Parts: sequence; structure tokens; C-alpha cells
Amino acid sequence: MNWQHHPWTGVFPATLCPFHEDESIDSEGLATYMRELATVDGIKGVVCNGHTGEIMSLRDSERAEVTRITAEAVGDKVKVISGVSSEGSASAIDQAIAAKEAGADGILLMPPHHWLRFGRTFETAVGFFQDVAEVADIPIIVHQYPAWTKAGYSLDEMLEMIKIPQVVCIKMGTRDMARWRWDYEQLKETAPDVPILTCHDEYLLASLLEGCDGALIGFAGFVPELMVEVVHAALSADLVGARKARQLVDPLARIVYNFGEPSSDAHQRMKCARWLMGRFPAMTMRRPLRPLPASEIAKIRQNLEAIGYQCANE
Repeated sequence: MNWQHHPWTGVFPATLCPFHEDESIDSEGLATYMRELATVDGIKGVVCNGHTGEIMSLRDSERAEVTRITAEAVGDKVKVISGVSSEGSASAIDQAIAAKEAGADGILLMPPHHWLRFGRTFETAVGFFQDVAEVADIPIIVHQYPAWTKAGYSLDEMLEMIKIPQVVCIKMGTRDMARWRWDYEQLKETAPDVPILTCHDEYLLASLLEGCDGALIGFAGFVPELMVEVVHAALSADLVGARKARQLVDPLARIVYNFGEPSSDAHQRMKCARWLMGRFPAMTMRRPLRPLPASEIAKIRQNLEAIGYQCANE
């Protein structure tokens, strides 16, 4: 597989969503942000309506609106992928069709979140993808959740999912490197032409060097130039260059993630940091998230300035 030319390999930022103070979508700000990302050489596509983009706080109509704004802004330059999150097949199909009609080139299909608590059978997990694929008929990226959740897919389930013609790649968020490597090797042996994208901010370079075909990752929506540099160097087998670029990412990752995993709190810090840098219209998050305290904003500003970033906003 040639990662430079394959349509579903490379760097795909999971994007933020800007809001006005009244929590309405900032359409102009969103379009400007997407255009900035799309102009970065090496960005293959943008992923809206993911966890980074606060999909859980968006109404179905708003998710379609975010997709439409994104597609109109950059659909002629890069792929547009919309997240789909629903508790059942019927609603997921509706969202997938709405995304398709709004201009999406594909969807990132998340598992129903009640599975996180109650689990599900093999037939239910695979059937969910079959249901959406058969009716919506749109390219699908499988969203693999961490191995410690009941929503994470088994290897056998993923091997069955990649038989579905509409499934074009897998976003591997296993977060257990031993399990991740085994699943990766078995998937590649069975379907070498199905790309596997990492979303492991904390294991980014490790997962790329183990063979991932790119990254679908929130940090690429924060500092896209740096993330392209890391990913492209790793995919080109330039370990020295990849490590050098990653060393520039690491202090920013500590500001945002504080040695943890991606979360709503981390995405809030990411949005705040980008706003402080003058690269995002506002740091407003949708409720139930509350605004960051002034002390934390000051700390983020201080940490950014300590590593050489100028803050344009106070």
C-alpha cells in the first residue's frame, strides 16, 4: 500500500467546533478553521462531529449543519468525514444519510454508547455496521474503542466488519499496545489493503512505527503542521526526523492531556490553547461542560509561553 496515494491513509484531523457565547455554532469561525486545516500540505481529510468536536452535545440537525459547513468550505480540497453516534441502527442510518446529503465523503461510525455499560453480542456489533452500510451506502471508518471498554471490538468482529464493502479503514483506539499489535498483525494479514489509522496521542510514534497507515487524531486539529511532520516522517521510515518532530509535540501534549487520555476536559484545554494562540475564534464549550477557571487559563498561557508560543488573546 502506498500511503502517499491511497485515499484513506495519511493525516486526518479530528476537529474542534467553535461556538458563540450563547452556544450556537459559529459557522464563519468553523469554515475559517477548516480552510486553515485544509491548506496544510499533507492533510488528507478532516473529521467533524467526533468527540473532539463535541458530537455528544450536538443535536442531529446541528451535526448535519457542521458537515454542510465543512463540505462547502473544504470539500473540494480534502475528504470530509462526519462522525455518527447513535444508540440504534435506525438513528445511525438517519445520521449517515444526513451526512451524505450534507456533502460528507465518509462517516466515522461510533459504537452505541450503551454498549459501554451493557456490552453486546458478536452478531449485534457486526449487524450494526451492516445495517448502516446497506441503507446509507457511504464509506465507513470503524471506530475501535479502548480494549478496557465493553464497546471495544474483538479481533473476530473487526475481521468480519472489513468484509463489508463500505468499510474502508479502521481507527484503532485500543490503548493496549500488546493487544493493539496482535489485532493489527491479524488484520493486515487478512486484509492488507484496508488502512489502519492510529488515534493514540500518547503512543503516536510507537503505533506508526509498528505499521499504522496514518493518524485520525485530535492533535492534528490543534497543531496540524507538527502532526503532519511526525506522521509523514514515520511513514517514510525517517525515525530521526519523526522523533525530532515528536519532541516538539510532547510539551504541547502535556499541556492538553497532562499525561492522560483524550477526554472532554482535554479537548477543552486544547480549544483554550488554540484560542490563546490566536488560532481559534473562542474557547466556549457546550454544556454541561463549565468554563475553565481563570487560574487554569493562566496556567495554559504560562506553559505555552514557556515553550516559545506567543499568546494573542488575554
